[in-house]
Amino acid sequence: MNPRDDGASQESRGGLPFALAAPRRWLRHAADLFLSLEHVRVPLLVLLGLTLIASVAYCVLLGVGPVDGFYQAITTLSTVGFREVRPFDNRTKLFTSVLILLGVGTVFYTITLLAATVVEGDLRRNFRRRVTRRRMEGMEKHHVICGFGRVGEAIAREFLNRRVEFVVIDADREALDRAEAIGCHALQGDATGEEVLRRAGADRARCLLAATDSDPKNIYITLTAKNLNPSIYVIARSAGAVSEEKLRLAGADRVVSPYAIGGRRMVLSALQPMITDFIDVLSAGRHGELILAELEVAPGSSLEGAALSEAFAEAPSTKVLGVRREGGALIVGPAGKEILRAGDIVIVLADEREIGRLDAHRRRR
Repeated sequence: MNPRDDGASQESRGGLPFALAAPRRWLRHAADLFLSLEHVRVPLLVLLGLTLIASVAYCVLLGVGPVDGFYQAITTLSTVGFREVRPFDNRTKLFTSVLILLGVGTVFYTITLLAATVVEGDLRRNFRRRVTRRRMEGMEKHHVICGFGRVGEAIAREFLNRRVEFVVIDADREALDRAEAIGCHALQGDATGEEVLRRAGADRARCLLAATDSDPKNIYITLTAKNLNPSIYVIARSAGAVSEEKLRLAGADRVVSPYAIGGRRMVLSALQPMITDFIDVLSAGRHGELILAELEVAPGSSLEGAALSEAFAEAPSTKVLGVRREGGALIVGPAGKEILRAGDIVIVLADEREIGRLDAHRRRR
């Protein structure tokens, strides 16, 4: 529905940006892979430094070129037993003895650590976290889910189905492992802390969902998020009416009680089950070629001041389900003569192509 960013699409059109994209990406992945070797980085650097020193020393001692010097250093450190590049004098023999004593232990220690890191899955896990962290740094207008319990997991799965960009925050490592297993970008930490929310990109996010099972924690998360980003839309989970009022005072834009919603749905299912089925299908987002969407009337757009019948005259398949006024009042099934104002949000069920045209049309006069 949204037009692609022109700069991002340059890589797909050939030319220099496209030519440099692959090497840049591989270098970035190589750097991530090295930095993921958290416990092996120092031994690896020591081994590389030892190899470099040995190569230079052999070039000087034996009077050979860089390739032969490097070859002699590798054959010595790996203890493969090949013949020397040139006959050793006493100085070279002494240097080689010291190199074997220092280097062979370093080689085997590094290989053992590296094998343990790969076998135990630490390398893969650390690499995935580094890639996730870098992607989070580039996210904008995304969603942040605080808490990956039953409610948080249900939200995450729905976002994944709808291909919505989001980040999960949870302090529990086991919960984050579950989140990563289903394909979520996950961050470990206490979501009540400003630094953790900043790392998740809450200062650039569109929406934050405080979905922990603790009402006091959700209140703190809401306060911190609003302090960090006053424009962020906060949806908070609440267990009762008292907490709901406190969450609203903390700045939550929408408060949701799973228990109250569950109760209403059960009553509706008992009295009017077909309506429940209709709501479930409607809330799924996509219905064949139709999608459920919201369109905001921007100030100065062609929709401002127009009647509904005029505004959607070029979209015959679009069905207007409701209009939420800027003040919060919701008009369900509005009449065609209803005048749109700046800040209104129109809820429609329409063909995705028509939504794209309307979305572009509403931005310009």
